[in-house]
Amino acid sequence: MTVDKPTNLQPWGSQPTYQGYMGGDLVGVCERLDYLSDLGVNAIYFTPVFRSACNHRYHTHDYEQVDPMLGGNSALRRLLDQAHARGFKVVLDGVFNHASRGFFAFHDILENGTDSAYLDWFNIRGFPLHAYAPDQPPNYDAWWNLPALPKFNIKTQAVRRYLLNIGRQWLDFGIDGWRLDVANEIDDDDFWRDFRTVVKQANPDAYILGEVWQDAPRWLQGDMWDAVMNYQLTRACIAFFINDQVDEPLLKKTSLHPAGSSGAQAFATALERLLKLYHPNISTVMLNLLDSHDMARFITLARGDLSALQLATAFQMTYIGAPSVYYGDEIGLTGGHDPLNRGAFPWDHNAWNHDLLHEYQRLISLRRQSTALRRGDYTPLLASGGVFAFMRRHESEAVIVALNTEQSSRSVDLPLERLFAENAVLSEAWGKRAFKVELGQIRNLALPARSYLVLKSNDAQPSPSVGSLWAPRQSHE
Repeated sequence: MTVDKPTNLQPWGSQPTYQGYMGGDLVGVCERLDYLSDLGVNAIYFTPVFRSACNHRYHTHDYEQVDPMLGGNSALRRLLDQAHARGFKVVLDGVFNHASRGFFAFHDILENGTDSAYLDWFNIRGFPLHAYAPDQPPNYDAWWNLPALPKFNIKTQAVRRYLLNIGRQWLDFGIDGWRLDVANEIDDDDFWRDFRTVVKQANPDAYILGEVWQDAPRWLQGDMWDAVMNYQLTRACIAFFINDQVDEPLLKKTSLHPAGSSGAQAFATALERLLKLYHPNISTVMLNLLDSHDMARFITLARGDLSALQLATAFQMTYIGAPSVYYGDEIGLTGGHDPLNRGAFPWDHNAWNHDLLHEYQRLISLRRQSTALRRGDYTPLLASGGVFAFMRRHESEAVIVALNTEQSSRSVDLPLERLFAENAVLSEAWGKRAFKVELGQIRNLALPARSYLVLKSNDAQPSPSVGSLWAPRQSHE
């Protein structure tokens, strides 16, 4: 299957722009599923794929048609079939807060003015519409007052039915969930309850993920969404793993600035706050990300410090929740704020950091092979200076992770009293060293500067109540 392309495309790999296209499509993703399998991922989240006159497609023209430049609905069908055959889940981006000037209902208003049948689909404040008037603000509700993004009037029943039908239609087509763009800006809990009902009727296991950059307990009570993009965890990771080396001007372009206090104790406090904010089953499925298409890449925020990305990824892959890798991070792709963070993936292997890629692969493999990392309870063990250590445990399986963010080596005593029997032995996840528990601790654990250590054992005390800050109420992958 091939996809016909327009001719005015930017060269693949050129510097991304706000409006240019480079010609990637869903058939190309199908051709690269082997790469994703080798990486070890088991789900793919796509930013919008529906017909649009914008390269990132957050300006939706038609919610029922995949953009022909991406291959149309048939390309998505092919991708879903091939992804599901490999055990991948596929989540699409639902932009339900706003549409575009090319969306049929808004276009009808542009053409017919006060005679349009769709006046109540948007909040119009005057005519003629200032949809293409650069010297005048839009005289209708628009996202961030951008005239290209007219905001739906969610109070109109026809709008609600339309969006709920779209939510159901693509679940019936075979997608496995929705990521909801700026979902908190649809300030209507009943709509989201109805959305959940429609989605879960189509697929009880479908994933409903909201984009919220702040605390989000309002929508995570079990009757609206399953999880949110855990940007507050991202913020804590920036403070701890990058700390005072962060690129402040780049971070200021997001609501994550300031990142907050650095150091292990502040990091431990931030984690505890987030775990107490949500039901344990919510924390289990939170999308834990280090960066995204809406912020500079983590390694760029760290001014190229690879150790910051390695440490943060080691934490991300061993912590509670669903770790998410923004494409290209695993091979060292850099990029500042939008649009520089949305560069084309370099398929020239010579451009890859292969050591970093292998590190991602082994961390992902460790997580997929460990029940403790996927389902286990969480116990913080140590927060001292720039050293943080914690344990994940399921029944007798335990994984201990120690992270040293300091610029010099540290030797620490790891407290394990009542967590392991005396003389229990823990082994390196990827090494030959073994460590014995003596008098309730591992003594003089050496951690080189800016490094982490992962230890494994099948001799943990089985009681999840001993020392545990967090434990799941039921099992989740």
